[in-house]
Amino acid sequence: MSSNYNKGFRSVYSLTVHIVFVTKYRKKVITSEIRQHLNKIFDETCQKWECELVEFNGEVDHVHLLITFNPKVQLSKFIANLKTVSSRLIRRDFADYLARFYRKPVLWTGSYFVASCGGVTIEQLKQYVEHQSTPT
Repeated sequence: MSSNYNKGFRSVYSLTVHIVFVTKYRKKVITSEIRQHLNKIFDETCQKWECELVEFNGEVDHVHLLITFNPKVQLSKFIANLKTVSSRLIRRDFADYLARFYRKPVLWTGSYFVASCGGVTIEQLKQYVEHQSTPT
């Protein structure tokens, strides 16, 4: 098992998620400049939530984030905040450009993809648990 664990006041943890946000109507609006700006926004937002943006990239109609987070963070609220803050700031800074694609103040779809990920597979974890010493 991995030894890259974070330590909290009463916890030791390693929580990582893969998140995908898709642009509204799959419009191809993400330029390299917008992607760079999103990277900065997501990084700063993660820091405020005591999380870490491990990796970020994207294409013209979606972005991928790999984030490590603290167990005290409610993931759904954190993701909602990432979407809200990034949408508001991108729409503010690229208003004229985005007006060509959207009439309303939107950037992301209402949905998102999230998957947990880590250093071991479920099969490895099952074997680890199965091979624990049991009291007799």
